[in-house]
Amino acid sequence: MHIDHQKCVACGNCVPICPMGAIAIDPAKNRAVVNTDECVECYTCYRGMSMEKLNPTFVRSVRRILKAFRLRFDPEPDVCPTSAIIPDELSWPRVVRRAFSDPIVTHESTGVHGRGTEEVKTNDVTNRIDIGEVGYVVEFGRPTVGVRFRDIEKMTQALAGVGIEFEAKNPVTHMMTDKKTGKLRDDILNEKILSAIVEFKTRLEHVQAVLRKIQEVSKTLDTVVAVGVSTRCGENGESALDDVLAEEGFSFVRGKTNLGLGRA
Repeated sequence: MHIDHQKCVACGNCVPICPMGAIAIDPAKNRAVVNTDECVECYTCYRGMSMEKLNPTFVRSVRRILKAFRLRFDPEPDVCPTSAIIPDELSWPRVVRRAFSDPIVTHESTGVHGRGTEEVKTNDVTNRIDIGEVGYVVEFGRPTVGVRFRDIEKMTQALAGVGIEFEAKNPVTHMMTDKKTGKLRDDILNEKILSAIVEFKTRLEHVQAVLRKIQEVSKTLDTVVAVGVSTRCGENGESALDDVLAEEGFSFVRGKTNLGLGRA
């Protein structure tokens, strides 16, 4: 994403819109600029603002007059008066940023929008996690923080070392050159995205070792990490996973986020 300086009037409306804080007003140029290294190509600024087509010269003149008379004018929020925000033609590897950051983009590898996976929330349909198994989702990044693939790789390689099985229908898995070692493609390691989810599963007896490894590695990463675990409950709703999580000091809430048909 970039700002057309022929159109920009430095109104600053786009600055608070960016979830990564990648847009700022350059006082030397008196124009909005995009920090391309921090921009994750989420298209929030482009799609989330009303694009007007006012003449830039006219708008700048009005702003100068108001400033000269010391009149305060609060522009309409979420409006780019001159349509100065322009999407770039993305090529590899930068296009990866949009694939993982724009919620309306479909991942080619999975056919799922957003981060490209429905996770274990749909296990009633997919049956990814069987009895005696535990499914994990390790989520990296958040708005204002983001994550680079080099940090994701540190986690995937560490987890591969404890013998986990990566979920095949996951976009991060598709970025691996070696699924046995968790190695990601070298050409995407410096790309920054809004967030991503790594999925895998193990047997129940390996949960403790996996959680400890995640905690250990997460302390070395320049991002935030959230962990979700799930397993199949018994006939009466019992689960051995509860005791393991409590023993490891994890607070948790049992529940599902999707609704389906089942026994009364």
